[in-house]
Amino acid sequence: MEDSSLRVAVETPFRRFSRNFFSSKIATAGFILLALILLAAIFAPWLSPQNPYDLSRLDVMDSRMAPGQVSSDGQLKFLLGTDEQGRDMLSAILYGIRISVMVGVASTVIALVLGLTLGLLAGYSGGRTETFIMRIADIQLSFPPILIALILLALTGQGVGKIIIALVAVQWAYYARTARSAALVERKKEYIEAATALGLSPARIMLRHLLPNCLPPLIVIAALQVASAISLEATLSFLGLGLPVTEPSLGLLIANGFQYLLSGKYWISFFPGIALLLTVVAINLVADQLRDVLNPRLQTQ
Repeated sequence: MEDSSLRVAVETPFRRFSRNFFSSKIATAGFILLALILLAAIFAPWLSPQNPYDLSRLDVMDSRMAPGQVSSDGQLKFLLGTDEQGRDMLSAILYGIRISVMVGVASTVIALVLGLTLGLLAGYSGGRTETFIMRIADIQLSFPPILIALILLALTGQGVGKIIIALVAVQWAYYARTARSAALVERKKEYIEAATALGLSPARIMLRHLLPNCLPPLIVIAALQVASAISLEATLSFLGLGLPVTEPSLGLLIANGFQYLLSGKYWISFFPGIALLLTVVAINLVADQLRDVLNPRLQTQ
């Protein structure tokens, strides 16, 4: 009896979070799937049968081969077939996942930091500062995200850095509005008034007191926005305005095979599409469970 009460007393927040998170079989399955996808993306150079972007490794004679078809040298090398350039689709998908996930995570983290900073500043300062920041956020949110990204990429051109900037411009306002709402609630509480009365600087109050209490809902939004950013990047790359052909993501791989769908060469677009679908679904499953764990009042019955 004493041992049991002792284990409960010393349970760390991390262990309690893990126990609550993995209480859902669906969330656990999503987490395992996401972990496998991330590991495949990280170790793509070692897992891929070939470097799909090394021109010296490509053979035009292997162009548009069906899954499982024997190559020109009599060997079974391409389990998922090849594209129009003779690239192994399995290798191209692994590298494509790597770029798509990197772009989605990088843009989300940058947008989170920017939006959180501006939102806390607006919620704590109030007055003209709050009005100015929130009106810019309102203007940004009044336009469809894909329209803003299309305009920015049309002006700046293609590239990993440029599409990350475009995705940051699309996402930051969500975090700013959420952080500002949370800061307005926390600002009226006694511990903030006490910190102000003690003469603490606004920067220290926002960093040490407001930030920890405003962060949980933003983490959930960020988890969902990673999937949204990956989907938006895939859409832009499919339209030819995202990443260049030298750095193809899953969206560009889907676009490369779109013209061959009617001729029966489905695998060039189909398998990258399945990879994109599984990645987005896995992230959303993890994000939904993360929302329930961080805010038990939102748990589904």
